[in-house]
Amino acid sequence: MSTKHIIPSDEELTAFIDGELGPEDTARIEALIGTDEAVAERLEFLARADLPYREAFAPLLDAAPQAKLESMLSAIPVPQPARPAVFASRRGFLGALAASLVVGIAVDRAVIGLGTRLSGRDENGEWRAVVAEYISLYTPETLAGPIPSAEVQATQLARLDTTLGLQLSPEQVALPDVDFKRAQILQYDGKPLAQIAYLDPETGPMALCIVASGAGPKAPDIEGRKGMNVVYWSSATHAFMLIGHAPVDRMTEIADAVRSKISV
Repeated sequence: MSTKHIIPSDEELTAFIDGELGPEDTARIEALIGTDEAVAERLEFLARADLPYREAFAPLLDAAPQAKLESMLSAIPVPQPARPAVFASRRGFLGALAASLVVGIAVDRAVIGLGTRLSGRDENGEWRAVVAEYISLYTPETLAGPIPSAEVQATQLARLDTTLGLQLSPEQVALPDVDFKRAQILQYDGKPLAQIAYLDPETGPMALCIVASGAGPKAPDIEGRKGMNVVYWSSATHAFMLIGHAPVDRMTEIADAVRSKISV
């Protein structure tokens, strides 16, 4: 049976990006890129993800069994890339990250970026897709630990004000019956993205994410992404999304509570 129409896995596409496939497989994927839009879009997502791995995952790498891992990786031949390598040191990094996961360390993809070629598409839809992609990796253990004090919350929220002009207080971002866990600045398409992460005792991880937007005000709408429910809306200056595993009715209720307290 011919394999030319089999959709390649992310692993195979990553190997293609790094120039690690043989001539036959390289030619097959190049042909698919020109004929299959889904393959082309997935390749673009993987190839143009602008991830500062070392900075984002430093705590994970510190805990990884580096010596044993490096010994294992040293036996893997690394061919010379046939094209510019988007992830120059990815093999070593992903190995360390995999080792961290084996010992139960949760992964937080802290910085996400997409290429400028996406700008011709639905920009708001694209950033929600990226957020859903990494929130889907969260588990309750990812956000385990005590609830930060009001002082710590205020300090974290102040960073959002500095980068995104968000004057938020702990009271404004408090969600009913959901625990605040952290507020941080990520990156989407080279621009700051605010993420406020929560842990719902009933349904697990939840997040309120915000980016600057000049698209203008938009009433709340609902969609499903990666098995989660998303409520999204826009003000004159920012776009918002609340994402989580809670039922639609509850997500809408929580989003309404947030909107009534936040005006930016």
